[in-house]
Amino acid sequence: MPETLIRNADTILTMDDDRRELAGADILMRDGVIIEIGYSLETKGEIHDTKGCAVTPGLINTHHHLYQSLTKAVPGGQDALLFGWLQTLYPIWSRFGPEEMFVSAQIGLAELALSGCTLSSDHLYLYPNGSRLDDTIAAAQKIGLRFHPTRGAMSIGESDGGLPPDSLVEREDAILEDSIRVIDAFHDPSEGSMVRVGLAPCSPFSVSRDLMRDAALLARDKKVMLHTHLAENEEDIAYSEHKFGCRPGQYAEDLGWTGSDVWHAHCVKLDGKEIDLFARSGTGVAHCPCSNCRLGSGIAPVRQMRDAGVKVGLGVDGSASNDNGNLIAEARQSMLLQRVASGADAMSAREALEIATRGGADVLNRPDCGRLAVGKRADIAIWDVSGIESAGSWDPAALLLAGPTKVKHLFIEGRQVVRDGHITTIDLPRVIERQNQLALNLQERSGP
Repeated sequence: MPETLIRNADTILTMDDDRRELAGADILMRDGVIIEIGYSLETKGEIHDTKGCAVTPGLINTHHHLYQSLTKAVPGGQDALLFGWLQTLYPIWSRFGPEEMFVSAQIGLAELALSGCTLSSDHLYLYPNGSRLDDTIAAAQKIGLRFHPTRGAMSIGESDGGLPPDSLVEREDAILEDSIRVIDAFHDPSEGSMVRVGLAPCSPFSVSRDLMRDAALLARDKKVMLHTHLAENEEDIAYSEHKFGCRPGQYAEDLGWTGSDVWHAHCVKLDGKEIDLFARSGTGVAHCPCSNCRLGSGIAPVRQMRDAGVKVGLGVDGSASNDNGNLIAEARQSMLLQRVASGADAMSAREALEIATRGGADVLNRPDCGRLAVGKRADIAIWDVSGIESAGSWDPAALLLAGPTKVKHLFIEGRQVVRDGHITTIDLPRVIERQNQLALNLQERSGP
């Protein structure tokens, strides 16, 4: 791969170990890796003059349900709480097939890329009508995003007292068998990997205790990560206390679901003991502020988590509970919510950006990503701070206070995926057209 030089940036927020901020500096990348950061660098390869721009590591999304990009703003779910929202959408999702999974993943990943995201996880926990995790992996490979899909699952349907319809649950032996298949087929643990696979039973109220435990044992045997939803809202806490006789953090610990190879989504309602447990065990959290607002779940105690030493990253969550997949906007929302909860000095713009970059990399155990330093992957977001969003700003590095919400250029593994605000790897207008056709088909089949 030829060299690429990013030259003369107004500011580079490296998020390296020293959190350096460099003015007028350059970044040289080759073969998917940053090989030099400095001044007046030279190359015979491609040069991007970034005067008027801020440069950051690519943002990292630690929780998503990409298939939900097909069900944005569904009327019956617009004003519902979590459990009611799920019951509205499950019947619609049961009509999905492989094409719906593939196209919706392309849309979701393209939306993320345009907001500066270079690495995304995904939590796919339903597989109707022949759908497979392979469908979303194919979409990520097409777009060029670094991807950490998780083989999710639901095994307790309505007839057994669960929330999902029986048509969306699977036998637990089949879940474990397919988990082994996708890990063996796609998981790449090497540095610079473009695809890593995790295991992710949907939630404590949609799978059995046995499956949670078996998934943890299988993940450790295969050396992959574990992910699920936890302590999302008050309903979640009440269910755990009634069904299991303990809070979600204790339930997770009892089943082997804490440790540096585990990250949980939401964690809005963690108490002090659970926060200390996560800090001691190295367990990570995917904070999803917009979804938590949209579903009225509350404000996650991110300030307390960070102060205790819990690893925290950002997630946009599914587009059916966010209606947006803009990760830089998610970072701003995270900053604002902590200020609402704890005061204007509770979180700075730089700290929120760190959570969106280095923080997410740490949650996903990707020290090769999330920072700009020699030897790290060439995942780089370039933001135009010469436009109206930053006009009058005294601090171009304070992107979350006065900056764009769409990236100008985006490099992933040294490959340019966004150029001048446009995706380079797919025909996005055509994919949007197909997405809208599929959404219309789903509406017609769902009735009034």
